[in-house]
Amino acid sequence: MPASEAAPTTSCSDATQSGRSIAELLEVMWERSKDAAATAPASTSQLRLMYVIDQQQGIKMRAVCHLLASSPSNVSRMCDRFQATGFLERLPCPQSGREVTLRLSPTGTRHLQRVREQREAMLHQAINNMPAGERRALARGLTALAAQLTAADGAEHRRPGAHSAA
Repeated sequence: MPASEAAPTTSCSDATQSGRSIAELLEVMWERSKDAAATAPASTSQLRLMYVIDQQQGIKMRAVCHLLASSPSNVSRMCDRFQATGFLERLPCPQSGREVTLRLSPTGTRHLQRVREQREAMLHQAINNMPAGERRALARGLTALAAQLTAADGAEHRRPGAHSAA
């Protein structure tokens, strides 16, 4: 195939700009979907808190502060609100009576599941409209991107001077 007919290559800068654009578009779409069915608090910060707790039921408050890069007072206020709405349970830490562990209540778990289902439905509709080859390429690319982001996040937590999440 002549060079003029070769598939164009995507530079790292182009891919980065595309990734940023998609992230921004998803943020807007997520916000819109949240507004349409929100019967409970679900700001971006609150959802991040719910994701962290959902992934690590029984996580210590101090570890949540570290993972969210947020102050204990901010996380505590969010937890107060979630506990008041019935989304969160605070329990004494089995290893230390001075620490608190967090877990989503059944109500909180159901709410987070509804949010995830709405978001997944929006993505499914858009991806389903793509040609099969593009869907496969997207899946491969997103898998590789997730691996790189996970590795970068792990490296950040391992760097000298980083705080322990314990």
